[in-house]
Amino acid sequence: MSLHVLWGLLASHPAKLVNLLALLFTCPGGLLLHAARRRAAQALACGPAEDLVAGGMAEKVSRFYYILGFAFLAMALLISWLSTWI
Repeated sequence: MSLHVLWGLLASHPAKLVNLLALLFTCPGGLLLHAARRRAAQALACGPAEDLVAGGMAEKVSRFYYILGFAFLAMALLISWLSTWI
């Protein structure tokens, strides 16, 4: 009975379900951006990297975090805009 009621709520409000999907994309994107900022702050606190290979790798990882985080947020925004048409 409760599963039937839950399915009825989702079927009657599909825009809310799509916005929930957008929210599920937003959370990892925000966490990735926060992690990138935190890594950058830790790199500044430690000073210049002694090993150039490790410093270059840390920069690539931070750049990847930024790209992936902004991609998640852009996808969530697009999904949220699409939900207004439903």
